[in-house]
Amino acid sequence: SAMRGELDFAQSLIARVALLKDLPESAIAEVQQEIVLTDGAAELVKELHAKGHFVSLVSGGFINIIKPLIDQLKIDFYKANTLEISDGRLTGRVTGLIVDRAAKADALHEFANKCGVKIEDTVAIGDGANDLDMMAAAGISIAFNAKPIVREKADVVLEGNDLRGLLEIIGL
Repeated sequence: SAMRGELDFAQSLIARVALLKDLPESAIAEVQQEIVLTDGAAELVKELHAKGHFVSLVSGGFINIIKPLIDQLKIDFYKANTLEISDGRLTGRVTGLIVDRAAKADALHEFANKCGVKIEDTVAIGDGANDLDMMAAAGISIAFNAKPIVREKADVVLEGNDLRGLLEIIGL
């Protein structure tokens, strides 16, 4: 519901994370093993880097889970929520600011500034309502397997299970 824009993302995240209370920290490693990278993602990032571009990731998910992917793909800049852990167990809370719709747009601006890139020269890819502010700020917004509200507002809609088509869409 939050991804469709029907619920406040931060409230939804807090409620969902509360359900994780008392899980052992080892559950994070178990979830990491279940992640399947979208087809073409590694190739897309590699090609963008080879052409001198920066690649950033901003997620409403959890850094605890996606950090190995960030390292593997050599993502230049990233932000995500952090699950709080105490004494080897999840507390059911997040630490720091919640990466919500506004935070994603702020991150795009921050990352562009760090790279010396004009905001109109950025590309944002999203799938849920929490991506809309970031996508509105970007020079090109791409809805990838997105919810209807995102498809309506994006410059480009890409369906399917492969990210390699994005190189052509963004002119590379």
